Amino acid sequence: MKAVLAWLLVLVLAGCGGERTPAAVPPEYGPAPVGAPVCRFAVLPLHNPQRLHAVFQPMMAHLDARVPEARFELEASRDFAAFEAKLENREVAFALVNPYEVLMARRHGYRVFAKMADDGDFRGIFVVRRDSGLKRVADLKGRAVAYPAPTALAAGLQAQYFLHANGVDVNRDIENRYVGSHDSSILAAYHRQVAAGATWPITWRVFQRTHPKEAAELEVAWQTPTLPNLAFVVRDDVPEGLSAQALAALVGMAADAQGQAILRALEFTSVVAADDTSYEPVRRFVRDFSARVRPIETYE
Repeated sequence: MKAVLAWLLVLVLAGCGGERTPAAVPPEYGPAPVGAPVCRFAVLPLHNPQRLHAVFQPMMAHLDARVPEARFELEASRDFAAFEAKLENREVAFALVNPYEVLMARRHGYRVFAKMADDGDFRGIFVVRRDSGLKRVADLKGRAVAYPAPTALAAGLQAQYFLHANGVDVNRDIENRYVGSHDSSILAAYHRQVAAGATWPITWRVFQRTHPKEAAELEVAWQTPTLPNLAFVVRDDVPEGLSAQALAALVGMAADAQGQAILRALEFTSVVAADDTSYEPVRRFVRDFSARVRPIETYE
């Protein structure tokens, strides 16, 4: 029995890593299992790093309590490029990614094992100043539009596809500004640096609560259709038993009061099981976007 336990620990260490690289920012948690290996868990930059730690750290503690073989350590990233580099370099064992990043992560040895529910929230929205005078999508021609990043899906690719479908050539008719985060995109519209800031419903709801004065001067002008919501991915060298325990813990959050409180803070109702095939609609969208709007990596 001791030999079997030792062998399992070696597998977990190989999948998650026993030490943390100095470049990452360590969050603070409650008591962790003694001697448990560290599984680094990266989350795409939905918020600034401080808020991201505040809302996702309880989820890490929830995993710690229900997956005794490992300790989960949250990693924020300063922007999408820094986050995606962690996937490309296989630096993290687990990650929460946008649906376009699912395609990229698969190339680097990750697979989908769960996803956020609430697909109705996965859409792009355009925030403008109430006094902007913008009435039609075509009114954006000759103006600047902000997005979190070229690889942001809801607030980037879906937003640009929407503009294309409504007669705006994103390559010629407007200036595209990639500002690093959803919050920055909203604030760019507020400060009149751009005519419209693309974001998604969750960040907009949080912004309305945390910046009510600024939000009162803004409104949602347009929104895109939806796609499957954010995905949880796991690296291919993490033992299947460990990822199965993580799945059970994440799905189980909706079943108890503490877990429901964590989900409310995250602005989601539940996590559900998923796999790579859940994101075939995204693959089709990306292929269509690359053919019609602007060339991008399709990860075919």
